[in-house]
Amino acid sequence: MTDVMNSLAYLHGKPTATGKLKVKPEHFFVSETLDFTPAGHGEHFLVRIRKIGENTKYVANELAKACGVKSRDVSWAGLKDRHAVTEQWFSVHLPGQPDPDLSEFVAEHEGVDAILETARHDKKMRPGDLIGNHFKLVITDFDGDDAIEARLADIREKGVPNYFGSQRFGRNGNNVTSARDWGQDKFRVRDKSKRSFYLSAARSFLFNQVLSERIGKDLCHSVMLGDLLINANEETILVEDIDSAIEKLIAGDWQISGPMTGDNALPTQQDAQAFEQAIVDTEPHLLAVIRSNRMRHERRPLLLSPENMVWVREGDMLTIEFSLPAGCFATAVMREIIEESNDGEFDAHSDQ
Repeated sequence: MTDVMNSLAYLHGKPTATGKLKVKPEHFFVSETLDFTPAGHGEHFLVRIRKIGENTKYVANELAKACGVKSRDVSWAGLKDRHAVTEQWFSVHLPGQPDPDLSEFVAEHEGVDAILETARHDKKMRPGDLIGNHFKLVITDFDGDDAIEARLADIREKGVPNYFGSQRFGRNGNNVTSARDWGQDKFRVRDKSKRSFYLSAARSFLFNQVLSERIGKDLCHSVMLGDLLINANEETILVEDIDSAIEKLIAGDWQISGPMTGDNALPTQQDAQAFEQAIVDTEPHLLAVIRSNRMRHERRPLLLSPENMVWVREGDMLTIEFSLPAGCFATAVMREIIEESNDGEFDAHSDQ
């Protein structure tokens, strides 16, 4: 893990168990679930592909060639990790054309394991068209005592911090460093993809800092006056009465949110706004980038609850399955379970 992640607070305490994740791509399986049902007709050809050891953009480009279209005519709902086995959907714009012949596509591409499903749809697939992803992760060389069972049960019941994972920040946090330099006018960023990476890293970094500080001050489960609660539909409620807010949290439909900082003032008020503002103000150069690019303020839940979480321990191997909503990272779950002992990094997310 990078220093960007290592400095963040743990909700369940720093884990004492160690292990290796993603020793093989087969040890990290991800399958996405769309947030719509294909219409069965339309000018967009949808194809669900299982890939091994290849990134999303490479497969998309190869799919474009096989379908005789340009790369910009192929889209996806979420980027998927290269060092994994992933099942994901692609959308190919083929107006007035029949379904393409992909009978040789698997044989011609070593990293493409199977064509799982095809369909037609009347709209282009766009980033974020996901309910979420299901993960099956295998930890090898697992070294931990019997306390791991209680820890896993606690995580299943109480959740984990909804941190953005290290891949959001680039290798060694370089996207954050570049965003700071950009904010000091050390260089100009004309490339749209780089602008997107740096802006995303800046906002994600600030969210992580606010969340980590709340955990450190034991405020992750406690509401403050002026907090904003958020529900699954991304509706928000301002906390003006602590007791009524606690009732909403207990009911389970609402969660405490943190800032995805924008160019406007923080929408929280009173104690919560003062708390958040003090933290984001420590990064003036990141704020400069966010404000100069007119980013819209958004909110994100502080906690993440892995759904349908189950695990099996067999000797020095621990296998864990769970599902996450779109935009949430498996890293956030795994960093609360083990201290990763690989030489490299592990990270995968239920992508936007």
